[in-house]
Amino acid sequence: MIKSLISYCFLFCFVLLTGKVISQKQGKSTKDDVYIKDFNVYFKKSKKLVINGNLDSAYIYLSKLKNVEATRVEKSELNSYIAYYYRKNNLYDSAVFYYQKALNFYERDTLNFHKEKSSVYKGLSVIYSQISNDSLYFQYLSKALRAALKTKDSMLLSNAYNNLGVYYDKNNDSENSIIYYKKSFTYNTHDNLISQNLGSAYIKLNKLDSAYYFLRRAIKRSNDSLIKSLGYYNLSRIAHLKNDSKERFKYLQTSQQFLTQNSGLERELHLKLLSALSDSYRNRKNWKETLNYSEMYHILNDSLNKIDVQKNIDELRTKYQSDKKEKALVLQRKLTLDEKRKKTNSIIVFSCLAIFILIISYLVLKNSRKKQLLAEQGKTIETQKNLTLLKEQEIHTINAMIVGQEKERKRVAEDLHDNLGSVLAALKLHFENLQLNSKNKKIDQEALFDKTEGLIDEAYLKVRSIAHAKNSGVIANQGLLRALQIMAEKISSANKIRIEVVHYGLDTPLENSLEIAVFRMIQELTTNILKHAYASQATINISRHDNTLNIIVEDNGNGFDINKINLQNGMGLHSIKTRVEHIKGELVVDSTPSKGTTIIVNVPIE
Repeated sequence: MIKSLISYCFLFCFVLLTGKVISQKQGKSTKDDVYIKDFNVYFKKSKKLVINGNLDSAYIYLSKLKNVEATRVEKSELNSYIAYYYRKNNLYDSAVFYYQKALNFYERDTLNFHKEKSSVYKGLSVIYSQISNDSLYFQYLSKALRAALKTKDSMLLSNAYNNLGVYYDKNNDSENSIIYYKKSFTYNTHDNLISQNLGSAYIKLNKLDSAYYFLRRAIKRSNDSLIKSLGYYNLSRIAHLKNDSKERFKYLQTSQQFLTQNSGLERELHLKLLSALSDSYRNRKNWKETLNYSEMYHILNDSLNKIDVQKNIDELRTKYQSDKKEKALVLQRKLTLDEKRKKTNSIIVFSCLAIFILIISYLVLKNSRKKQLLAEQGKTIETQKNLTLLKEQEIHTINAMIVGQEKERKRVAEDLHDNLGSVLAALKLHFENLQLNSKNKKIDQEALFDKTEGLIDEAYLKVRSIAHAKNSGVIANQGLLRALQIMAEKISSANKIRIEVVHYGLDTPLENSLEIAVFRMIQELTTNILKHAYASQATINISRHDNTLNIIVEDNGNGFDINKINLQNGMGLHSIKTRVEHIKGELVVDSTPSKGTTIIVNVPIE
């Protein structure tokens, strides 16, 4: 009986659905059939045209695809591109409408469309930035960041943090802008625009050394004329703040050279550069060039004002034409939907009823079969679970034993290399002083012997400490800062190199394992300076800013070519790089032969 009922339901649904398809085909044109069949092909064409900036051609495809049947995902993506078209044409009301249509799907769907949501939030933030609605601008920037955090996509996170940095920069909150620029930089250290933004923000806070570092980094690594021109212009601002008119003039001229290489550079930068050059020539009392650059400034400013007026006229014309097209499409869509609704309502009702009966019948049969299968599968699954659990426990035990052995070997090797190595390096310096003093006798021989004997005792104690596996060492007893100061004093007492410790924000101790890791890393850096740099002066700068520990170790020694160093071999920079990665930090090495070395480490503090 049930089987006969199901057969009749299938036949009935087939007849109804066939009639529905025929009626739909009768109500549609040949063109619509083509678009339904080839939706993905035409959608890809429209996306490509939008990305390449050919917006008018793209709109022809996008407007036709609005009424074509597609999945909800495809419709949402289509709405995003339509919104992008309107945003590029400054039709902000229509753009917001289509962005919200896309979000209506993304926000209520159970799938994770975090990347798509982040893109839509970014588009909305751009619109509210253009119309100066700071509240909604910040709100959508924050939403874009939250969606990006769920994707864990480095480029998406870097862009989201950078956009928030720009927001705070525009609102003259340089401290917050630097925080977000730094976070952006940690996800994308190769983006020279972020370095440029950091340099500009540091100038506003009058932190000229940091500004100089990031600006030079952006100029050195970038091949973009805009980045280089803007970088040299900002360097001229630093020179101006230092009252160095000669350096300022040199940087302005260099900025102008890169400015001429690219006609598409920002208008604001061009005007600022012309004004600054005019001012520099005025200070040098070169009245001819002063007048020349002043006239160039006014000519460019007047021409740009004319362009803005024409652009406004073009925007109004585009808005009028687009609004006209949109109204015609809405009217056409409404008429088509009304006709379609009348023809299909009755068919949909009967089809739903038949499908409902079919589903109930199917579920009754399926439920009876499931009860039998579940009873049989339950025993099998329980047995498999027990076997799997036993195997996992055995593997976990073996892995834990292997990892423990490897950690112990690594700890002993690192202690011998890092902890004992720095003491022996200092001891070597004292013996060299003893040899020199035996000839010149400029220093008290007895005092030198006492210091050397003290270092030998310390080396003995460190070996004994390693043998007893007391890994916490000097850190646990004295704290990170005091341990660094003692190390610097001992090395400086040999009178061959002077090491200075500069600190800020270390009022409270860090987590013990983090202090140990940082101390061992600085010990290794100091040992490298003593062995290889032949420096007379070094500085250890350690400071804490909110949730970041910043370490800068500098020396005036020989330096080296970083491109010729293999970081994968040896226990020097490779050991430091491994330590930094272990504590999830960032390592930057800046060295030039004969000009010393600067190593920067940024460590997050949880």
